Amino acid sequence: MIAGHRITILRACVGGALAALFFWACLGVGAHPAKADEAAGRPLVIGLMQALTGPVAGYGQMGLEGVRIAQAMAPSAAGHPLELLIVDTKGEATEAANGATRLATKEKVVAILGPTISSTSLTAGDIAQSHDLPMLTPTATNPMVTQGKTFVFRLCFTDPDQGGAAASYVFNGLGKKKVAVMFDVGQDYSVALAGYFMSAFKKLGGEITIVTKFGGGAQDFSAQLAAVKDSGAELLYMPIYCPEMPLAARQAREAGLNIPLFAGDGAQAPELMQIGGSAVEGLMFTAHFAPGAAPNQRAAEFFRRFDQARAAGKINEDITAFHVLGAEGYLVLRDALERSGGQGGSALRQALLDPAGFDGLTGHFAIGPDGNAAKKILVLVVKDGKFARLADVATDCRP
Repeated sequence: MIAGHRITILRACVGGALAALFFWACLGVGAHPAKADEAAGRPLVIGLMQALTGPVAGYGQMGLEGVRIAQAMAPSAAGHPLELLIVDTKGEATEAANGATRLATKEKVVAILGPTISSTSLTAGDIAQSHDLPMLTPTATNPMVTQGKTFVFRLCFTDPDQGGAAASYVFNGLGKKKVAVMFDVGQDYSVALAGYFMSAFKKLGGEITIVTKFGGGAQDFSAQLAAVKDSGAELLYMPIYCPEMPLAARQAREAGLNIPLFAGDGAQAPELMQIGGSAVEGLMFTAHFAPGAAPNQRAAEFFRRFDQARAAGKINEDITAFHVLGAEGYLVLRDALERSGGQGGSALRQALLDPAGFDGLTGHFAIGPDGNAAKKILVLVVKDGKFARLADVATDCRP
């Protein structure tokens, strides 16, 4: 935990009931505020929604680690200390809806940061919108998350852009004209991204040799991979989460399927190499962030603090987009609260839409009227067990 900053954790329970488990990083802090914009100096509370348990817990835990570092860097806004009220969504849509309702109606938070993935962001976003509560997701890429909403925002690129960029790179950059697709029917992210990729790839003149599917939590992909091998595909596109992705990669190599593998942004997690080992060497994926030179002083400070935490054993994995975007989300909300004078609601919404933009950890950007940040798309590759930058890709091939 971060010394000197109060953090509260809300744990969702079966049946939708929520019980508050209070965990204090520092004793002697004042009582929980009823309203975020009362007297100057009273804490502003941000509801942090992350998947800390469940099948995608690795993503949420990395996001939380990034947010904790960012909170230590910038612990206040407009004369108010900033506090975090954490909800574990477990990566489940119902848990996210229950948590967002609690944050909006009982806890009266000034904003929501998160959730981690698209399916939970879709349900939480509906709740936030109905209460005029600004919500900023750092990593949910499904376009429906912000579509038609005026109080829901995102920091990352969207799946139409990501799918189009992947299709363009596979077709033009790699010269692959025949591609097989495998996706998880239980994840909105996977279904949508597969669809956007296929539409864009066919628009370019490419051929989808076969489409194979599986249900969430699958561990045996032998039937799908055999069909891919028989299809004559030159590359397998699989926009799926870990741990299914490295398991599928291992089984592909064991089955003698040696064509290139290409994935979505969900690949950038330590589980990819931990589970996949040598089978994921050479795997490519679209990404939000690649380690390298810091674009500004704020990013340099974050990277320095991250390296210190890593060296001290407080963080066990190399830096990923989930660390960076989680932290960036906190810092953008902090800057917007500074501009709104500590006010939430419509004042915070307008501050988030400030055309002057923000100096984030990935560079300078602005959030457009559609609620989406304008961000570049990278292609990374697993090289010698590390994530390496391969290319920057244009987003002019949307389906």
